[in-house]
Amino acid sequence: MQAWSSTVVQYHRLRNDLAVIRLEGDAVPFTAGQSVSVTVPQNSALTRRYSPALPPSLDGKLEFHVRAVPAGWVSGSIVNETRPGDIWQISDPKGGLHVDDSGRDVVMIAGGTGLAPLRAILLDLTRWEQPPNVTLFVGGKSPRDLYAGDMLWLMAAEFPWLTVVPVVDQLHEPWASDRWNDRIHAEIGSTTAFFEPEHCWEGSVADVVATQGPFPDSQILVCGSPGMEAATVRALVETGTPVEAIRR
Repeated sequence: MQAWSSTVVQYHRLRNDLAVIRLEGDAVPFTAGQSVSVTVPQNSALTRRYSPALPPSLDGKLEFHVRAVPAGWVSGSIVNETRPGDIWQISDPKGGLHVDDSGRDVVMIAGGTGLAPLRAILLDLTRWEQPPNVTLFVGGKSPRDLYAGDMLWLMAAEFPWLTVVPVVDQLHEPWASDRWNDRIHAEIGSTTAFFEPEHCWEGSVADVVATQGPFPDSQILVCGSPGMEAATVRALVETGTPVEAIRR
């Protein structure tokens, strides 16, 4: 199996359990929405699949959003130990998450870092002469879990074809603080907008999406944890969205 090398050039810790890693190296032949197999130097015997959060580029720029899962040997080392200069091995692009050129409206539903491949697709759509209308439901546990809220806010303001609907399980933040999130807010201040509680729908993303459907004539893209995906697809189908319109 062919592999491509990519070097970490930027590491941004966004939350206690989440980091954004930017790399440059070989041009990897994937399409926006696909995942790739990743090997990192901290655990070179193990591979994990992650979806790039940027569309492919000829200069080999990659970006990954990684959340450390409990007992996650690879995800934990990526979030806690990644440093600029690390060399990652990338291989095996695959997956069918995409937007076709039919012109039909698009409904994207993201849970947590499931936003990454959908963000890549959104950025790819900005290159289209006539992008379809897109509604993005982005879900998190609380408003601070919407880690890319500032970027999505700015994109929605710039592109009239994009509507962003933030959804959180609870409007109130958990008691424990997150020093990385606090630092970002302190550094950015009021120069960039964030999704505050008053901007968010409260509930599971599956339940909120179900209240807005059905979507009989739209393309539906769902990406998140297995449980989130299963609950969302079930809610969509039960409220009248045809299952064949859903990609996950």
